[in-house]
Amino acid sequence: MTIWTDLTGVDHALRHVDVNGLRTRALQAGDGEAVVFLHGTSGHLEAFVRNIPAHSREYACHAIDMMGHGYTDGPDEPYRIPGYVRHVLGYLDACGIERAHFVGESLGGWVAARLAADHPDRVGRLTLVAPGGTVANPAVMERIKTSTRAAVETDDIDLTRKRLHLLMHDPAANVSEELVQVRHAIYHRPEFVKAIGNLLCLQEMENRTRDLLTPEQMGRIAAPTLIVWGAQNPFGDVPEAHRMNAAIPGSRLEIFGECGHWPQHEHADRFNELHLAFLEEA
Repeated sequence: MTIWTDLTGVDHALRHVDVNGLRTRALQAGDGEAVVFLHGTSGHLEAFVRNIPAHSREYACHAIDMMGHGYTDGPDEPYRIPGYVRHVLGYLDACGIERAHFVGESLGGWVAARLAADHPDRVGRLTLVAPGGTVANPAVMERIKTSTRAAVETDDIDLTRKRLHLLMHDPAANVSEELVQVRHAIYHRPEFVKAIGNLLCLQEMENRTRDLLTPEQMGRIAAPTLIVWGAQNPFGDVPEAHRMNAAIPGSRLEIFGECGHWPQHEHADRFNELHLAFLEEA
């Protein structure tokens, strides 16, 4: 199992785009309508390498490191949802993209949903993969905060491995040593370590509750919406997915069995087939 060798044979470019002064890492591949992939908390664009080859045959794919994540710069302030939305919109503008389809996983789903609610003209179709942003569960927030800080503030690579294992129903089959090495290198960038408090600010109750997706916001999402959830998602129970499905008009919910927090990775073939068919719907 590998990460970057999944892209063997796929024409792609790894670029750094200036987004309103923030140097933003992006993986770009393919031509056609734009599809933007947004990862989760403390994540990075490699979360989608199992999806880019299939999607780039028909679409212009943009997997980006969001603000303050991966190898993308972050401002010296807490990373709140409105800031993430501004950064993504800035990326679209910098690349000359008027309208894109979005795939948002976890935090990325939260950001994409807020963007779709507030800027409907910029969103074609919306896919929310184990999205966050509808509840503030202290136990889950503490698990994310504690496991991430431990992996970032200690050089023990096994803590990075454990942080990735949390995401999967079957970590043995889905967490390669290469993925561990990639995330460990990111976690130990001096800039990342310095900004970890800003990055984890949404795991603090005061910040999170101010930015949660409201029923009114979800009710304003006009884009055709697909929600994909793992039945064994450790960061959100299945009823959470059903509530989001009920709140977003006309949305569709697909629950993957034997699946954790990364459906697009753990069940890449199923996800790719489902999502490409969704993008092609009239």
